[in-house]
Amino acid sequence: MSQHRRRPDGTRTARTAGARSPAERLEPGRAPSRPRGLDAREPSRVFSGIVRVISGVLTVALVSMLIIGGTSFAIYDQFESPGPLTATRTVIIPKGEGRIAIAERLEREGVISNRWTFVGGHLLQSFLSHKKNGELKAGEYEIKEHASMRDVIDTLSEGKSILYKTTLPEGLTSEQIVERLKAEPSLSGEITSVPPEGTLLPDTYYFSKGASRQEILDRMQAGMQKEISTLWESRDPDLPISKPDQLITFASIVEKETGRPDERDRVAAVFYNRLKKGMRLQSDPTIIYGIVGGQGALGRGITKADIETKSPYNTYQISGLPPGPICNPGKSAITAALHPAKTADLYFVADGSGGHAFSETLKDHNAAVQKWRDLEKQAKVKDDDTDQEKVVPIPQQKTDADSKADARKNKAARTKGAKATQKQAAASGDGASTGGQASEQSPGATETADIPLPVRKPKRQ
Repeated sequence: MSQHRRRPDGTRTARTAGARSPAERLEPGRAPSRPRGLDAREPSRVFSGIVRVISGVLTVALVSMLIIGGTSFAIYDQFESPGPLTATRTVIIPKGEGRIAIAERLEREGVISNRWTFVGGHLLQSFLSHKKNGELKAGEYEIKEHASMRDVIDTLSEGKSILYKTTLPEGLTSEQIVERLKAEPSLSGEITSVPPEGTLLPDTYYFSKGASRQEILDRMQAGMQKEISTLWESRDPDLPISKPDQLITFASIVEKETGRPDERDRVAAVFYNRLKKGMRLQSDPTIIYGIVGGQGALGRGITKADIETKSPYNTYQISGLPPGPICNPGKSAITAALHPAKTADLYFVADGSGGHAFSETLKDHNAAVQKWRDLEKQAKVKDDDTDQEKVVPIPQQKTDADSKADARKNKAARTKGAKATQKQAAASGDGASTGGQASEQSPGATETADIPLPVRKPKRQ
């Protein structure tokens, strides 16, 4: 195949295919041109940069995962390993301490071996765990010997602290309950105000060391509100009370009148029967509350002057219920007030066995009162005989002057005793028509002879 070569003057000459002149052979060969379409596929600098960034990120992530994995394995190993404690120990975690302060305390007391491992383990456990509340709680804890860090964290985060208890019995006033809580050394904090009477539910309450005294009061108030709201709807339909506040007041009187749970519904029936008949309650504990208020205890027997003293709480002088509770009643008294016994009793008095004798008529009641007085006399004589047996005087020779002085003393004592007997007989005759409930006059009190019938033994205050 022949090829034509263009001359300088523009003409072409034919030459043999493949034949090159010496000058052409000395010229360097030209590289073939790039095929069309390849320019569009040339790599971009932006794309290359992105690839490098992604590669770096993956490298850092891989290194980080290796570090975290190794650290986690080391922490996990320490978590599962037995701790340094050689014997069970009690540890107190005060309120307000943070995670690091708690770790320092545990390390200082020899519970854990490394505070930072403990902190890291707690953070890791909180991150990986699905528990909503993993914070370390204050309290007093019993840590077993060789307890691992995981065991310690679980104990503190779940609040498995040592529990203390305080028993606040039925029948105490709010002021008495506050004083008992103030005297409890395992509680903390101040009580700024005494709760209203009848708003606290007596019970046994458990708490961790260092718990707030106000917290116990709050729990008692919440317990009373819950108890009343639960029981009020189930009350007997024919009760002469219409409000929960009246229920608490009534139950507080029942609470103070008897310490026997099996009698409370019958005591409640007596007072309800008196209310329905328009009779005054004539309850001795209301007299005491009117005199001493929240202090609770009178410290002596009730006298005739106390009964005749007018007070908003003296149910010998007022009709119906007093203006408010006289103590904090318990569940048993509240239940009795809601479901009284179905009796027609109007009176009750102590029977000498720790319980009471109930009567429907004043005649039967006065007979029961007399029986109780006879028992009191017998008990007093027995006590006097016992005291005489315990103290045996040493016989001494007396002079004539001593004998005359003793004779004068004996004569004066006999005269005084006769006058007291007459006075007591007169008082008994006056009291037979009162129809009152009972007096808390103690045997041997100064004004026993002035108390109207009927008389009842002292009850707890």
